[in-house]
Order: sequence, then C-alpha cells, then structure tokens
Amino acid sequence: MTNNEVLHHIRYIFDLNNDQTAAIFQLAECPKKDDEINDFLRKNGETSFTRIADNVLASFLDGLIIECRGAKEGAQAQLDQAVNNNIVFNKVKIALALKAEDIITLLESAELTLSKHELSAFFRKPDHKHFRVCNDDTLLKFFNGLHLKNRQEVKEIKE
Repeated sequence: MTNNEVLHHIRYIFDLNNDQTAAIFQLAECPKKDDEINDFLRKNGETSFTRIADNVLASFLDGLIIECRGAKEGAQAQLDQAVNNNIVFNKVKIALALKAEDIITLLESAELTLSKHELSAFFRKPDHKHFRVCNDDTLLKFFNGLHLKNRQEVKEIKE
C-alpha cells in the first residue's frame, strides 16, 4: 500500500479534514500546508500529485499517536528505515491503544480471521524468526474494521 493510500484511509477512518490533518502533522513537528495535503490526496497521475515520503508518513503517524495518547517525555525516536505495512499497522495500533483481542475483533468484522500468534508476528522485529510481512490485504482489512467500528460508534451516539 502506498504512503498516499495510507494517509487517505486514515483520514477516511477518522473523518479528518485538512485542518485536522495539518494539526496532526504539526504535532510531530512536520508542518504541512493545505495545498500540500491536497497534493498528497490527489490520484496518481493527476497534475500536482505528490508522493508522500516515508519520513513524512512516519511523522504523520507519530502525530496521530501524540493526538490520541499525548506527547511522550523526552526526544522522539526517528525512523531510520522505509515505512512498510508492518510499521503502519503497529503505529496505528499504538495510537489507538489496541490490544491483540481488539485487533482480532476488528479483523473479524472485516472478514479476516487471524490467531493471536499470527497477529503478533506482524509486530516482531524483521530479523526475528517468526516475523511475518503484513500484506496490503491485511492492512486494508484492519482499516476496514476500524472504519466499521467508528461508523458503529457514531450510529450509537446518534441513537
């Protein structure tokens, strides 16, 4: 999944507008203007489409963690590797303080069944013998489960 698709999905899940998105970038000390955010959201091939660099997406995800859980004391850890689905999955999990059972429930609501052991393999270090690469389909099912959960919560509030 491209970095631009990840940003698009997260904005959709949390119903974020450009101002809210810019505020999340700002929390991670990576200020973005409205036109930059619009360029990130354009379709590939459109004029002024801009690919999101790995460090920019990592900053957005760090900002999401700060927005959801508050700032951490001390210096922020800098990402020294390319952003991949495993890193995105882990950072969203941290931001939302999700436990394994919560994620399994979300994935099941999106019609994907994983055991706790299969799930934990996504969050291991890449050189660990039980590490497993998170494919696009799994990350998309996770995002779909989050969207379904958020939609259900909004529906319950309205009733």
